[in-house]
Amino acid sequence: MLFKFKSAAASDLIMLEADARKLLKIMLGDDPVQGIMRADTLAARMRTLEAAVAQDEALRKRLADKAASGASDADEEDVALDAVRLSQRATPMLKLLQRSLAENSDVVWGV
Repeated sequence: MLFKFKSAAASDLIMLEADARKLLKIMLGDDPVQGIMRADTLAARMRTLEAAVAQDEALRKRLADKAASGASDADEEDVALDAVRLSQRATPMLKLLQRSLAENSDVVWGV
C-alpha cells in the first residue's frame, strides 16, 4: 500500500506504507491511514521529526564509535538499525512540511 501526502504548496509525496507510518508515528504519536496536519501545527511536527532524526544519527555514531574502538555494550548491541537512515526517509517529508509552512498550507494524506 502507498501513502500519498498532498499540499497546495508542493508536489505530492508518495511513500511506502511502512515508511509513511513510521514518520507519522514520530510526528503524531499515531499512524492513521488518512488525515490532515493543519498549517499551524507544521512547525511543531517538523521539530519533532528533526529531533528523531538527530537522535537516530547520534545512536548510529555511538554504535560506529564503539565498533571502531572494539568496545562492546550489551544494551546497544541489541538495537537493530535500518539499513536506510531515518534522515533519508524523513528528508522528503521535511521538505514538504517546510514548503507547506512557508505558504501556510495544510498537508493531507491517504492511501
